[in-house]
Amino acid sequence: MAATREKITFTNKDGLQLAGLLEKPADYTSGYVLFAHCFTCGKDIAAATRISRALAEKNYATLRFDFTGIGNSDGDFANTNFSSNIDDLVAAADFLRDNYVAPVLLIGHSLGGAAVLSAASRINECKAVATIGAPSDPSHVAHQFSCEIDTIRDEGIAEVSLAGRPFTIKKQFLDDIESNKLRHDIENLNRALLVFHSPVDATVSISEAASIYAAAKHPKSFVSLDNADHLLTKKEDAEYVAATITAWITRYLPREEKESRIKPQGGSVLIQERNKQFLRDVITDDHFLQADEPTKVGGSNIGPDPYELLLASLGTCTSMTIRMYANRKQWDLQDVQVTLSHSREHSLDCEHCEEQPQQIDVIDRKVSFSGNLDDSQTKRLLEIADKCPVHKTLHNVIEVRTTLGS
Repeated sequence: MAATREKITFTNKDGLQLAGLLEKPADYTSGYVLFAHCFTCGKDIAAATRISRALAEKNYATLRFDFTGIGNSDGDFANTNFSSNIDDLVAAADFLRDNYVAPVLLIGHSLGGAAVLSAASRINECKAVATIGAPSDPSHVAHQFSCEIDTIRDEGIAEVSLAGRPFTIKKQFLDDIESNKLRHDIENLNRALLVFHSPVDATVSISEAASIYAAAKHPKSFVSLDNADHLLTKKEDAEYVAATITAWITRYLPREEKESRIKPQGGSVLIQERNKQFLRDVITDDHFLQADEPTKVGGSNIGPDPYELLLASLGTCTSMTIRMYANRKQWDLQDVQVTLSHSREHSLDCEHCEEQPQQIDVIDRKVSFSGNLDDSQTKRLLEIADKCPVHKTLHNVIEVRTTLGS
C-alpha cells in the first residue's frame, strides 16, 4: 500500500493558522518527524516533499508545514523572524503530541536547519536532529539581501527579491538574527546530530557545516552530499538523505523499552494513553502494539481499532485451534485463512421486541482451507473452529468488573 498524505492545520502561539502536510506510512509507523523548510521556501519545495515521501516509505511519518506568512499559512511574512520560526516549530510539535505522537526527530533544511537546532531543547521527546545545508549562525541569511541592509536599517523596512520573488524585510528581522545565540544551542543540544552538507553548496558554504560540527558534542556525524546543490533539486540527492537518516536514526530511537515500561502481570494487558485522542499503547508482559481509531472519526489510524482487535483475537484463536487439531490428526492442511467482520442486526427472536427493539452483535467468520482434504475433514475443521477458546468465551455469560486502580 502507498503512503498517505493528510492536510492538517494547527495554531501557533499568536493564534494564526499554519498549514501542513503529514506524510504517513501505509502500515506501521516507526516514529514521527518534523521537517523545517529553508528560508522563504515553503513546505512544498521539492527537497522537503521528496524527503518526506521517502521517509514515509521507510515507515516514518513526517510533518512539513509552512512557517507564518509563507505558502498557505496565515500571517504577514514581514512580521516574522528566526525566533518566530522556532516558535512555529514548537507549536507543530505540540500539535503532533496532542493529535498523533510527539516527534522523535527534527530535520531542517538551510535556515530551517538552524531553527531545529534551537527548537530541539523545547521538544522533550526529540531524540535526534538532522540539518541539511544549514548555516551555523542565522545572520548568515542576510547575505541574500545584503544590498538592502542599509536601507532596512535606515528606514526600518525594505522590499527585497529572494529567489525571484518579492519579500518585505523589517529591521526587527535583522535585530533578531543578530541577537540569536545559536552556538550556545548547538553546544547544549544533548541530542544526536547528523549534519548534511554539499562541498559545492554555493548558497551556504561548507565551512558553516564545519562550525556546527565543531560546536556540537557527540554523538554527531557528518555526511558529504557530493555534487548536490543547496536546494537538493536532484531527486537522487533527496532520496539519499532520507535513506541515510532512516539508517542513522535507529541507533538513537528508544527501543520497545520493555525494561523501563510498566509491565502488567502475566496474562494481563495494560492500556496506556499515547495522545489525548484515541492512540493507545497495548502492553502485555512480553509484547507491545498500538490501537487507534480511523481518521474519519478523529483518530490517526496508526493501529487497529478496538473492534478490529476483538476480531483479531477471535480470528487468531480460530486459526491456531484448527492448525493444532489438523497437526494432531496429521491431515494435509497446507494453509488456513480466517476472515471476520462485525455488524449489528435487529433481533428476530427476543422478548419485548415490540416495546424495546433489540439488536444483536453479529460476527461473520469465513474459514478457507488449502491442502489435500476430503469433505469429512473439511467439515470437521469447520466444527473445530467453533471450539476455539475465544469463541467459547464470547458465547459465555461475561461479567466485566470495573474497579478503581492505584
